Amino acid sequence: MTVREQTEQIEQEILSPWAAKAGSSRGRARPEEDCPLRTIFQRDRDRVIHCKSFRRLKTKTQVFLSPRGDHYRTRLTHTLEVSQIARTIARALRLNEDLTEAIALAHDLGHTPFGHAGERALSELSGGRFKHYRQSLRVVDRLEKEGEGLNLSWEVRNGIVCHTEGKEPYTAEGRIVRVADRIAYINHDIDDAVRAGVMGEEDIPRGITERIGGSKKERITSLICSVVENSHEGVIAMDPDDFEAYDALHEFMYQAVYRNEYAKSEEKKVPHVIERLYKHFCDPACLPEYMQRIAEGDGRETAAMDYVAGMSDLYAVNTYSDLFIPKAWSHN
Repeated sequence: MTVREQTEQIEQEILSPWAAKAGSSRGRARPEEDCPLRTIFQRDRDRVIHCKSFRRLKTKTQVFLSPRGDHYRTRLTHTLEVSQIARTIARALRLNEDLTEAIALAHDLGHTPFGHAGERALSELSGGRFKHYRQSLRVVDRLEKEGEGLNLSWEVRNGIVCHTEGKEPYTAEGRIVRVADRIAYINHDIDDAVRAGVMGEEDIPRGITERIGGSKKERITSLICSVVENSHEGVIAMDPDDFEAYDALHEFMYQAVYRNEYAKSEEKKVPHVIERLYKHFCDPACLPEYMQRIAEGDGRETAAMDYVAGMSDLYAVNTYSDLFIPKAWSHN
């Protein structure tokens, strides 16, 4: 019996009846020989960690545009915090931690440069078709490995595309990531906003802090415990009063941070940058060779959107500067 088979057997013995079992996965679009050591979900996790799109998350905006301080979150650190929270919940509920981790690490691979400002800009250019969660699925299916894709399992792919809105994920593990994403971003965004001087912890309405805590640690612990205590038979839920407090906190953050003119002052420049880059790369000759093949198969507009969406903040700014900002004359 291989190590993988032993792991699959252990999953059958110790995981909840509501857990997704690696040995019962719906598999991959392109069948592959099994790994002797890792289950299908463990291999998916590793493929995500080693892919280029995952590395680019380190210089993609979370909330504050291209932050200069060392301690502000980026899209990569957000992803790691989502993974930690999701794995904690999955372990407590005896669900599949490997599947949960794979979904969490991949959920934002399709996010644009400049955060949601970049996503809105590409959505407008596409007539509303562009959504970061759909793009995340496209990244793993079509764009990674220079057009070969990562060939991930059905369960991970379903969790990726359903992590934000619309239909709930099919697996309980996917539903955990959907909740963990919300717990992570609301709390680390508060932390970053306090660091930036946009708000103070004391500004959070008292009714919220009395219910779920007055510090990041207290709020995260409270919300995780609420999910663990109120989730049953594969249904991932939160205590109604805790959810009401979370919802109120989310609305507070929209008013105090997400729509704050000071915090978002640079975002008004984003649509122009994204549009100029998109229109430039609609000429397939301007794209890298592997993206030219994407353009041939899926259309030049789609390939241009893929290429711009994949850029980091810094790469987008530098590319815009190289293409559209005049250079000083230099001749020796």
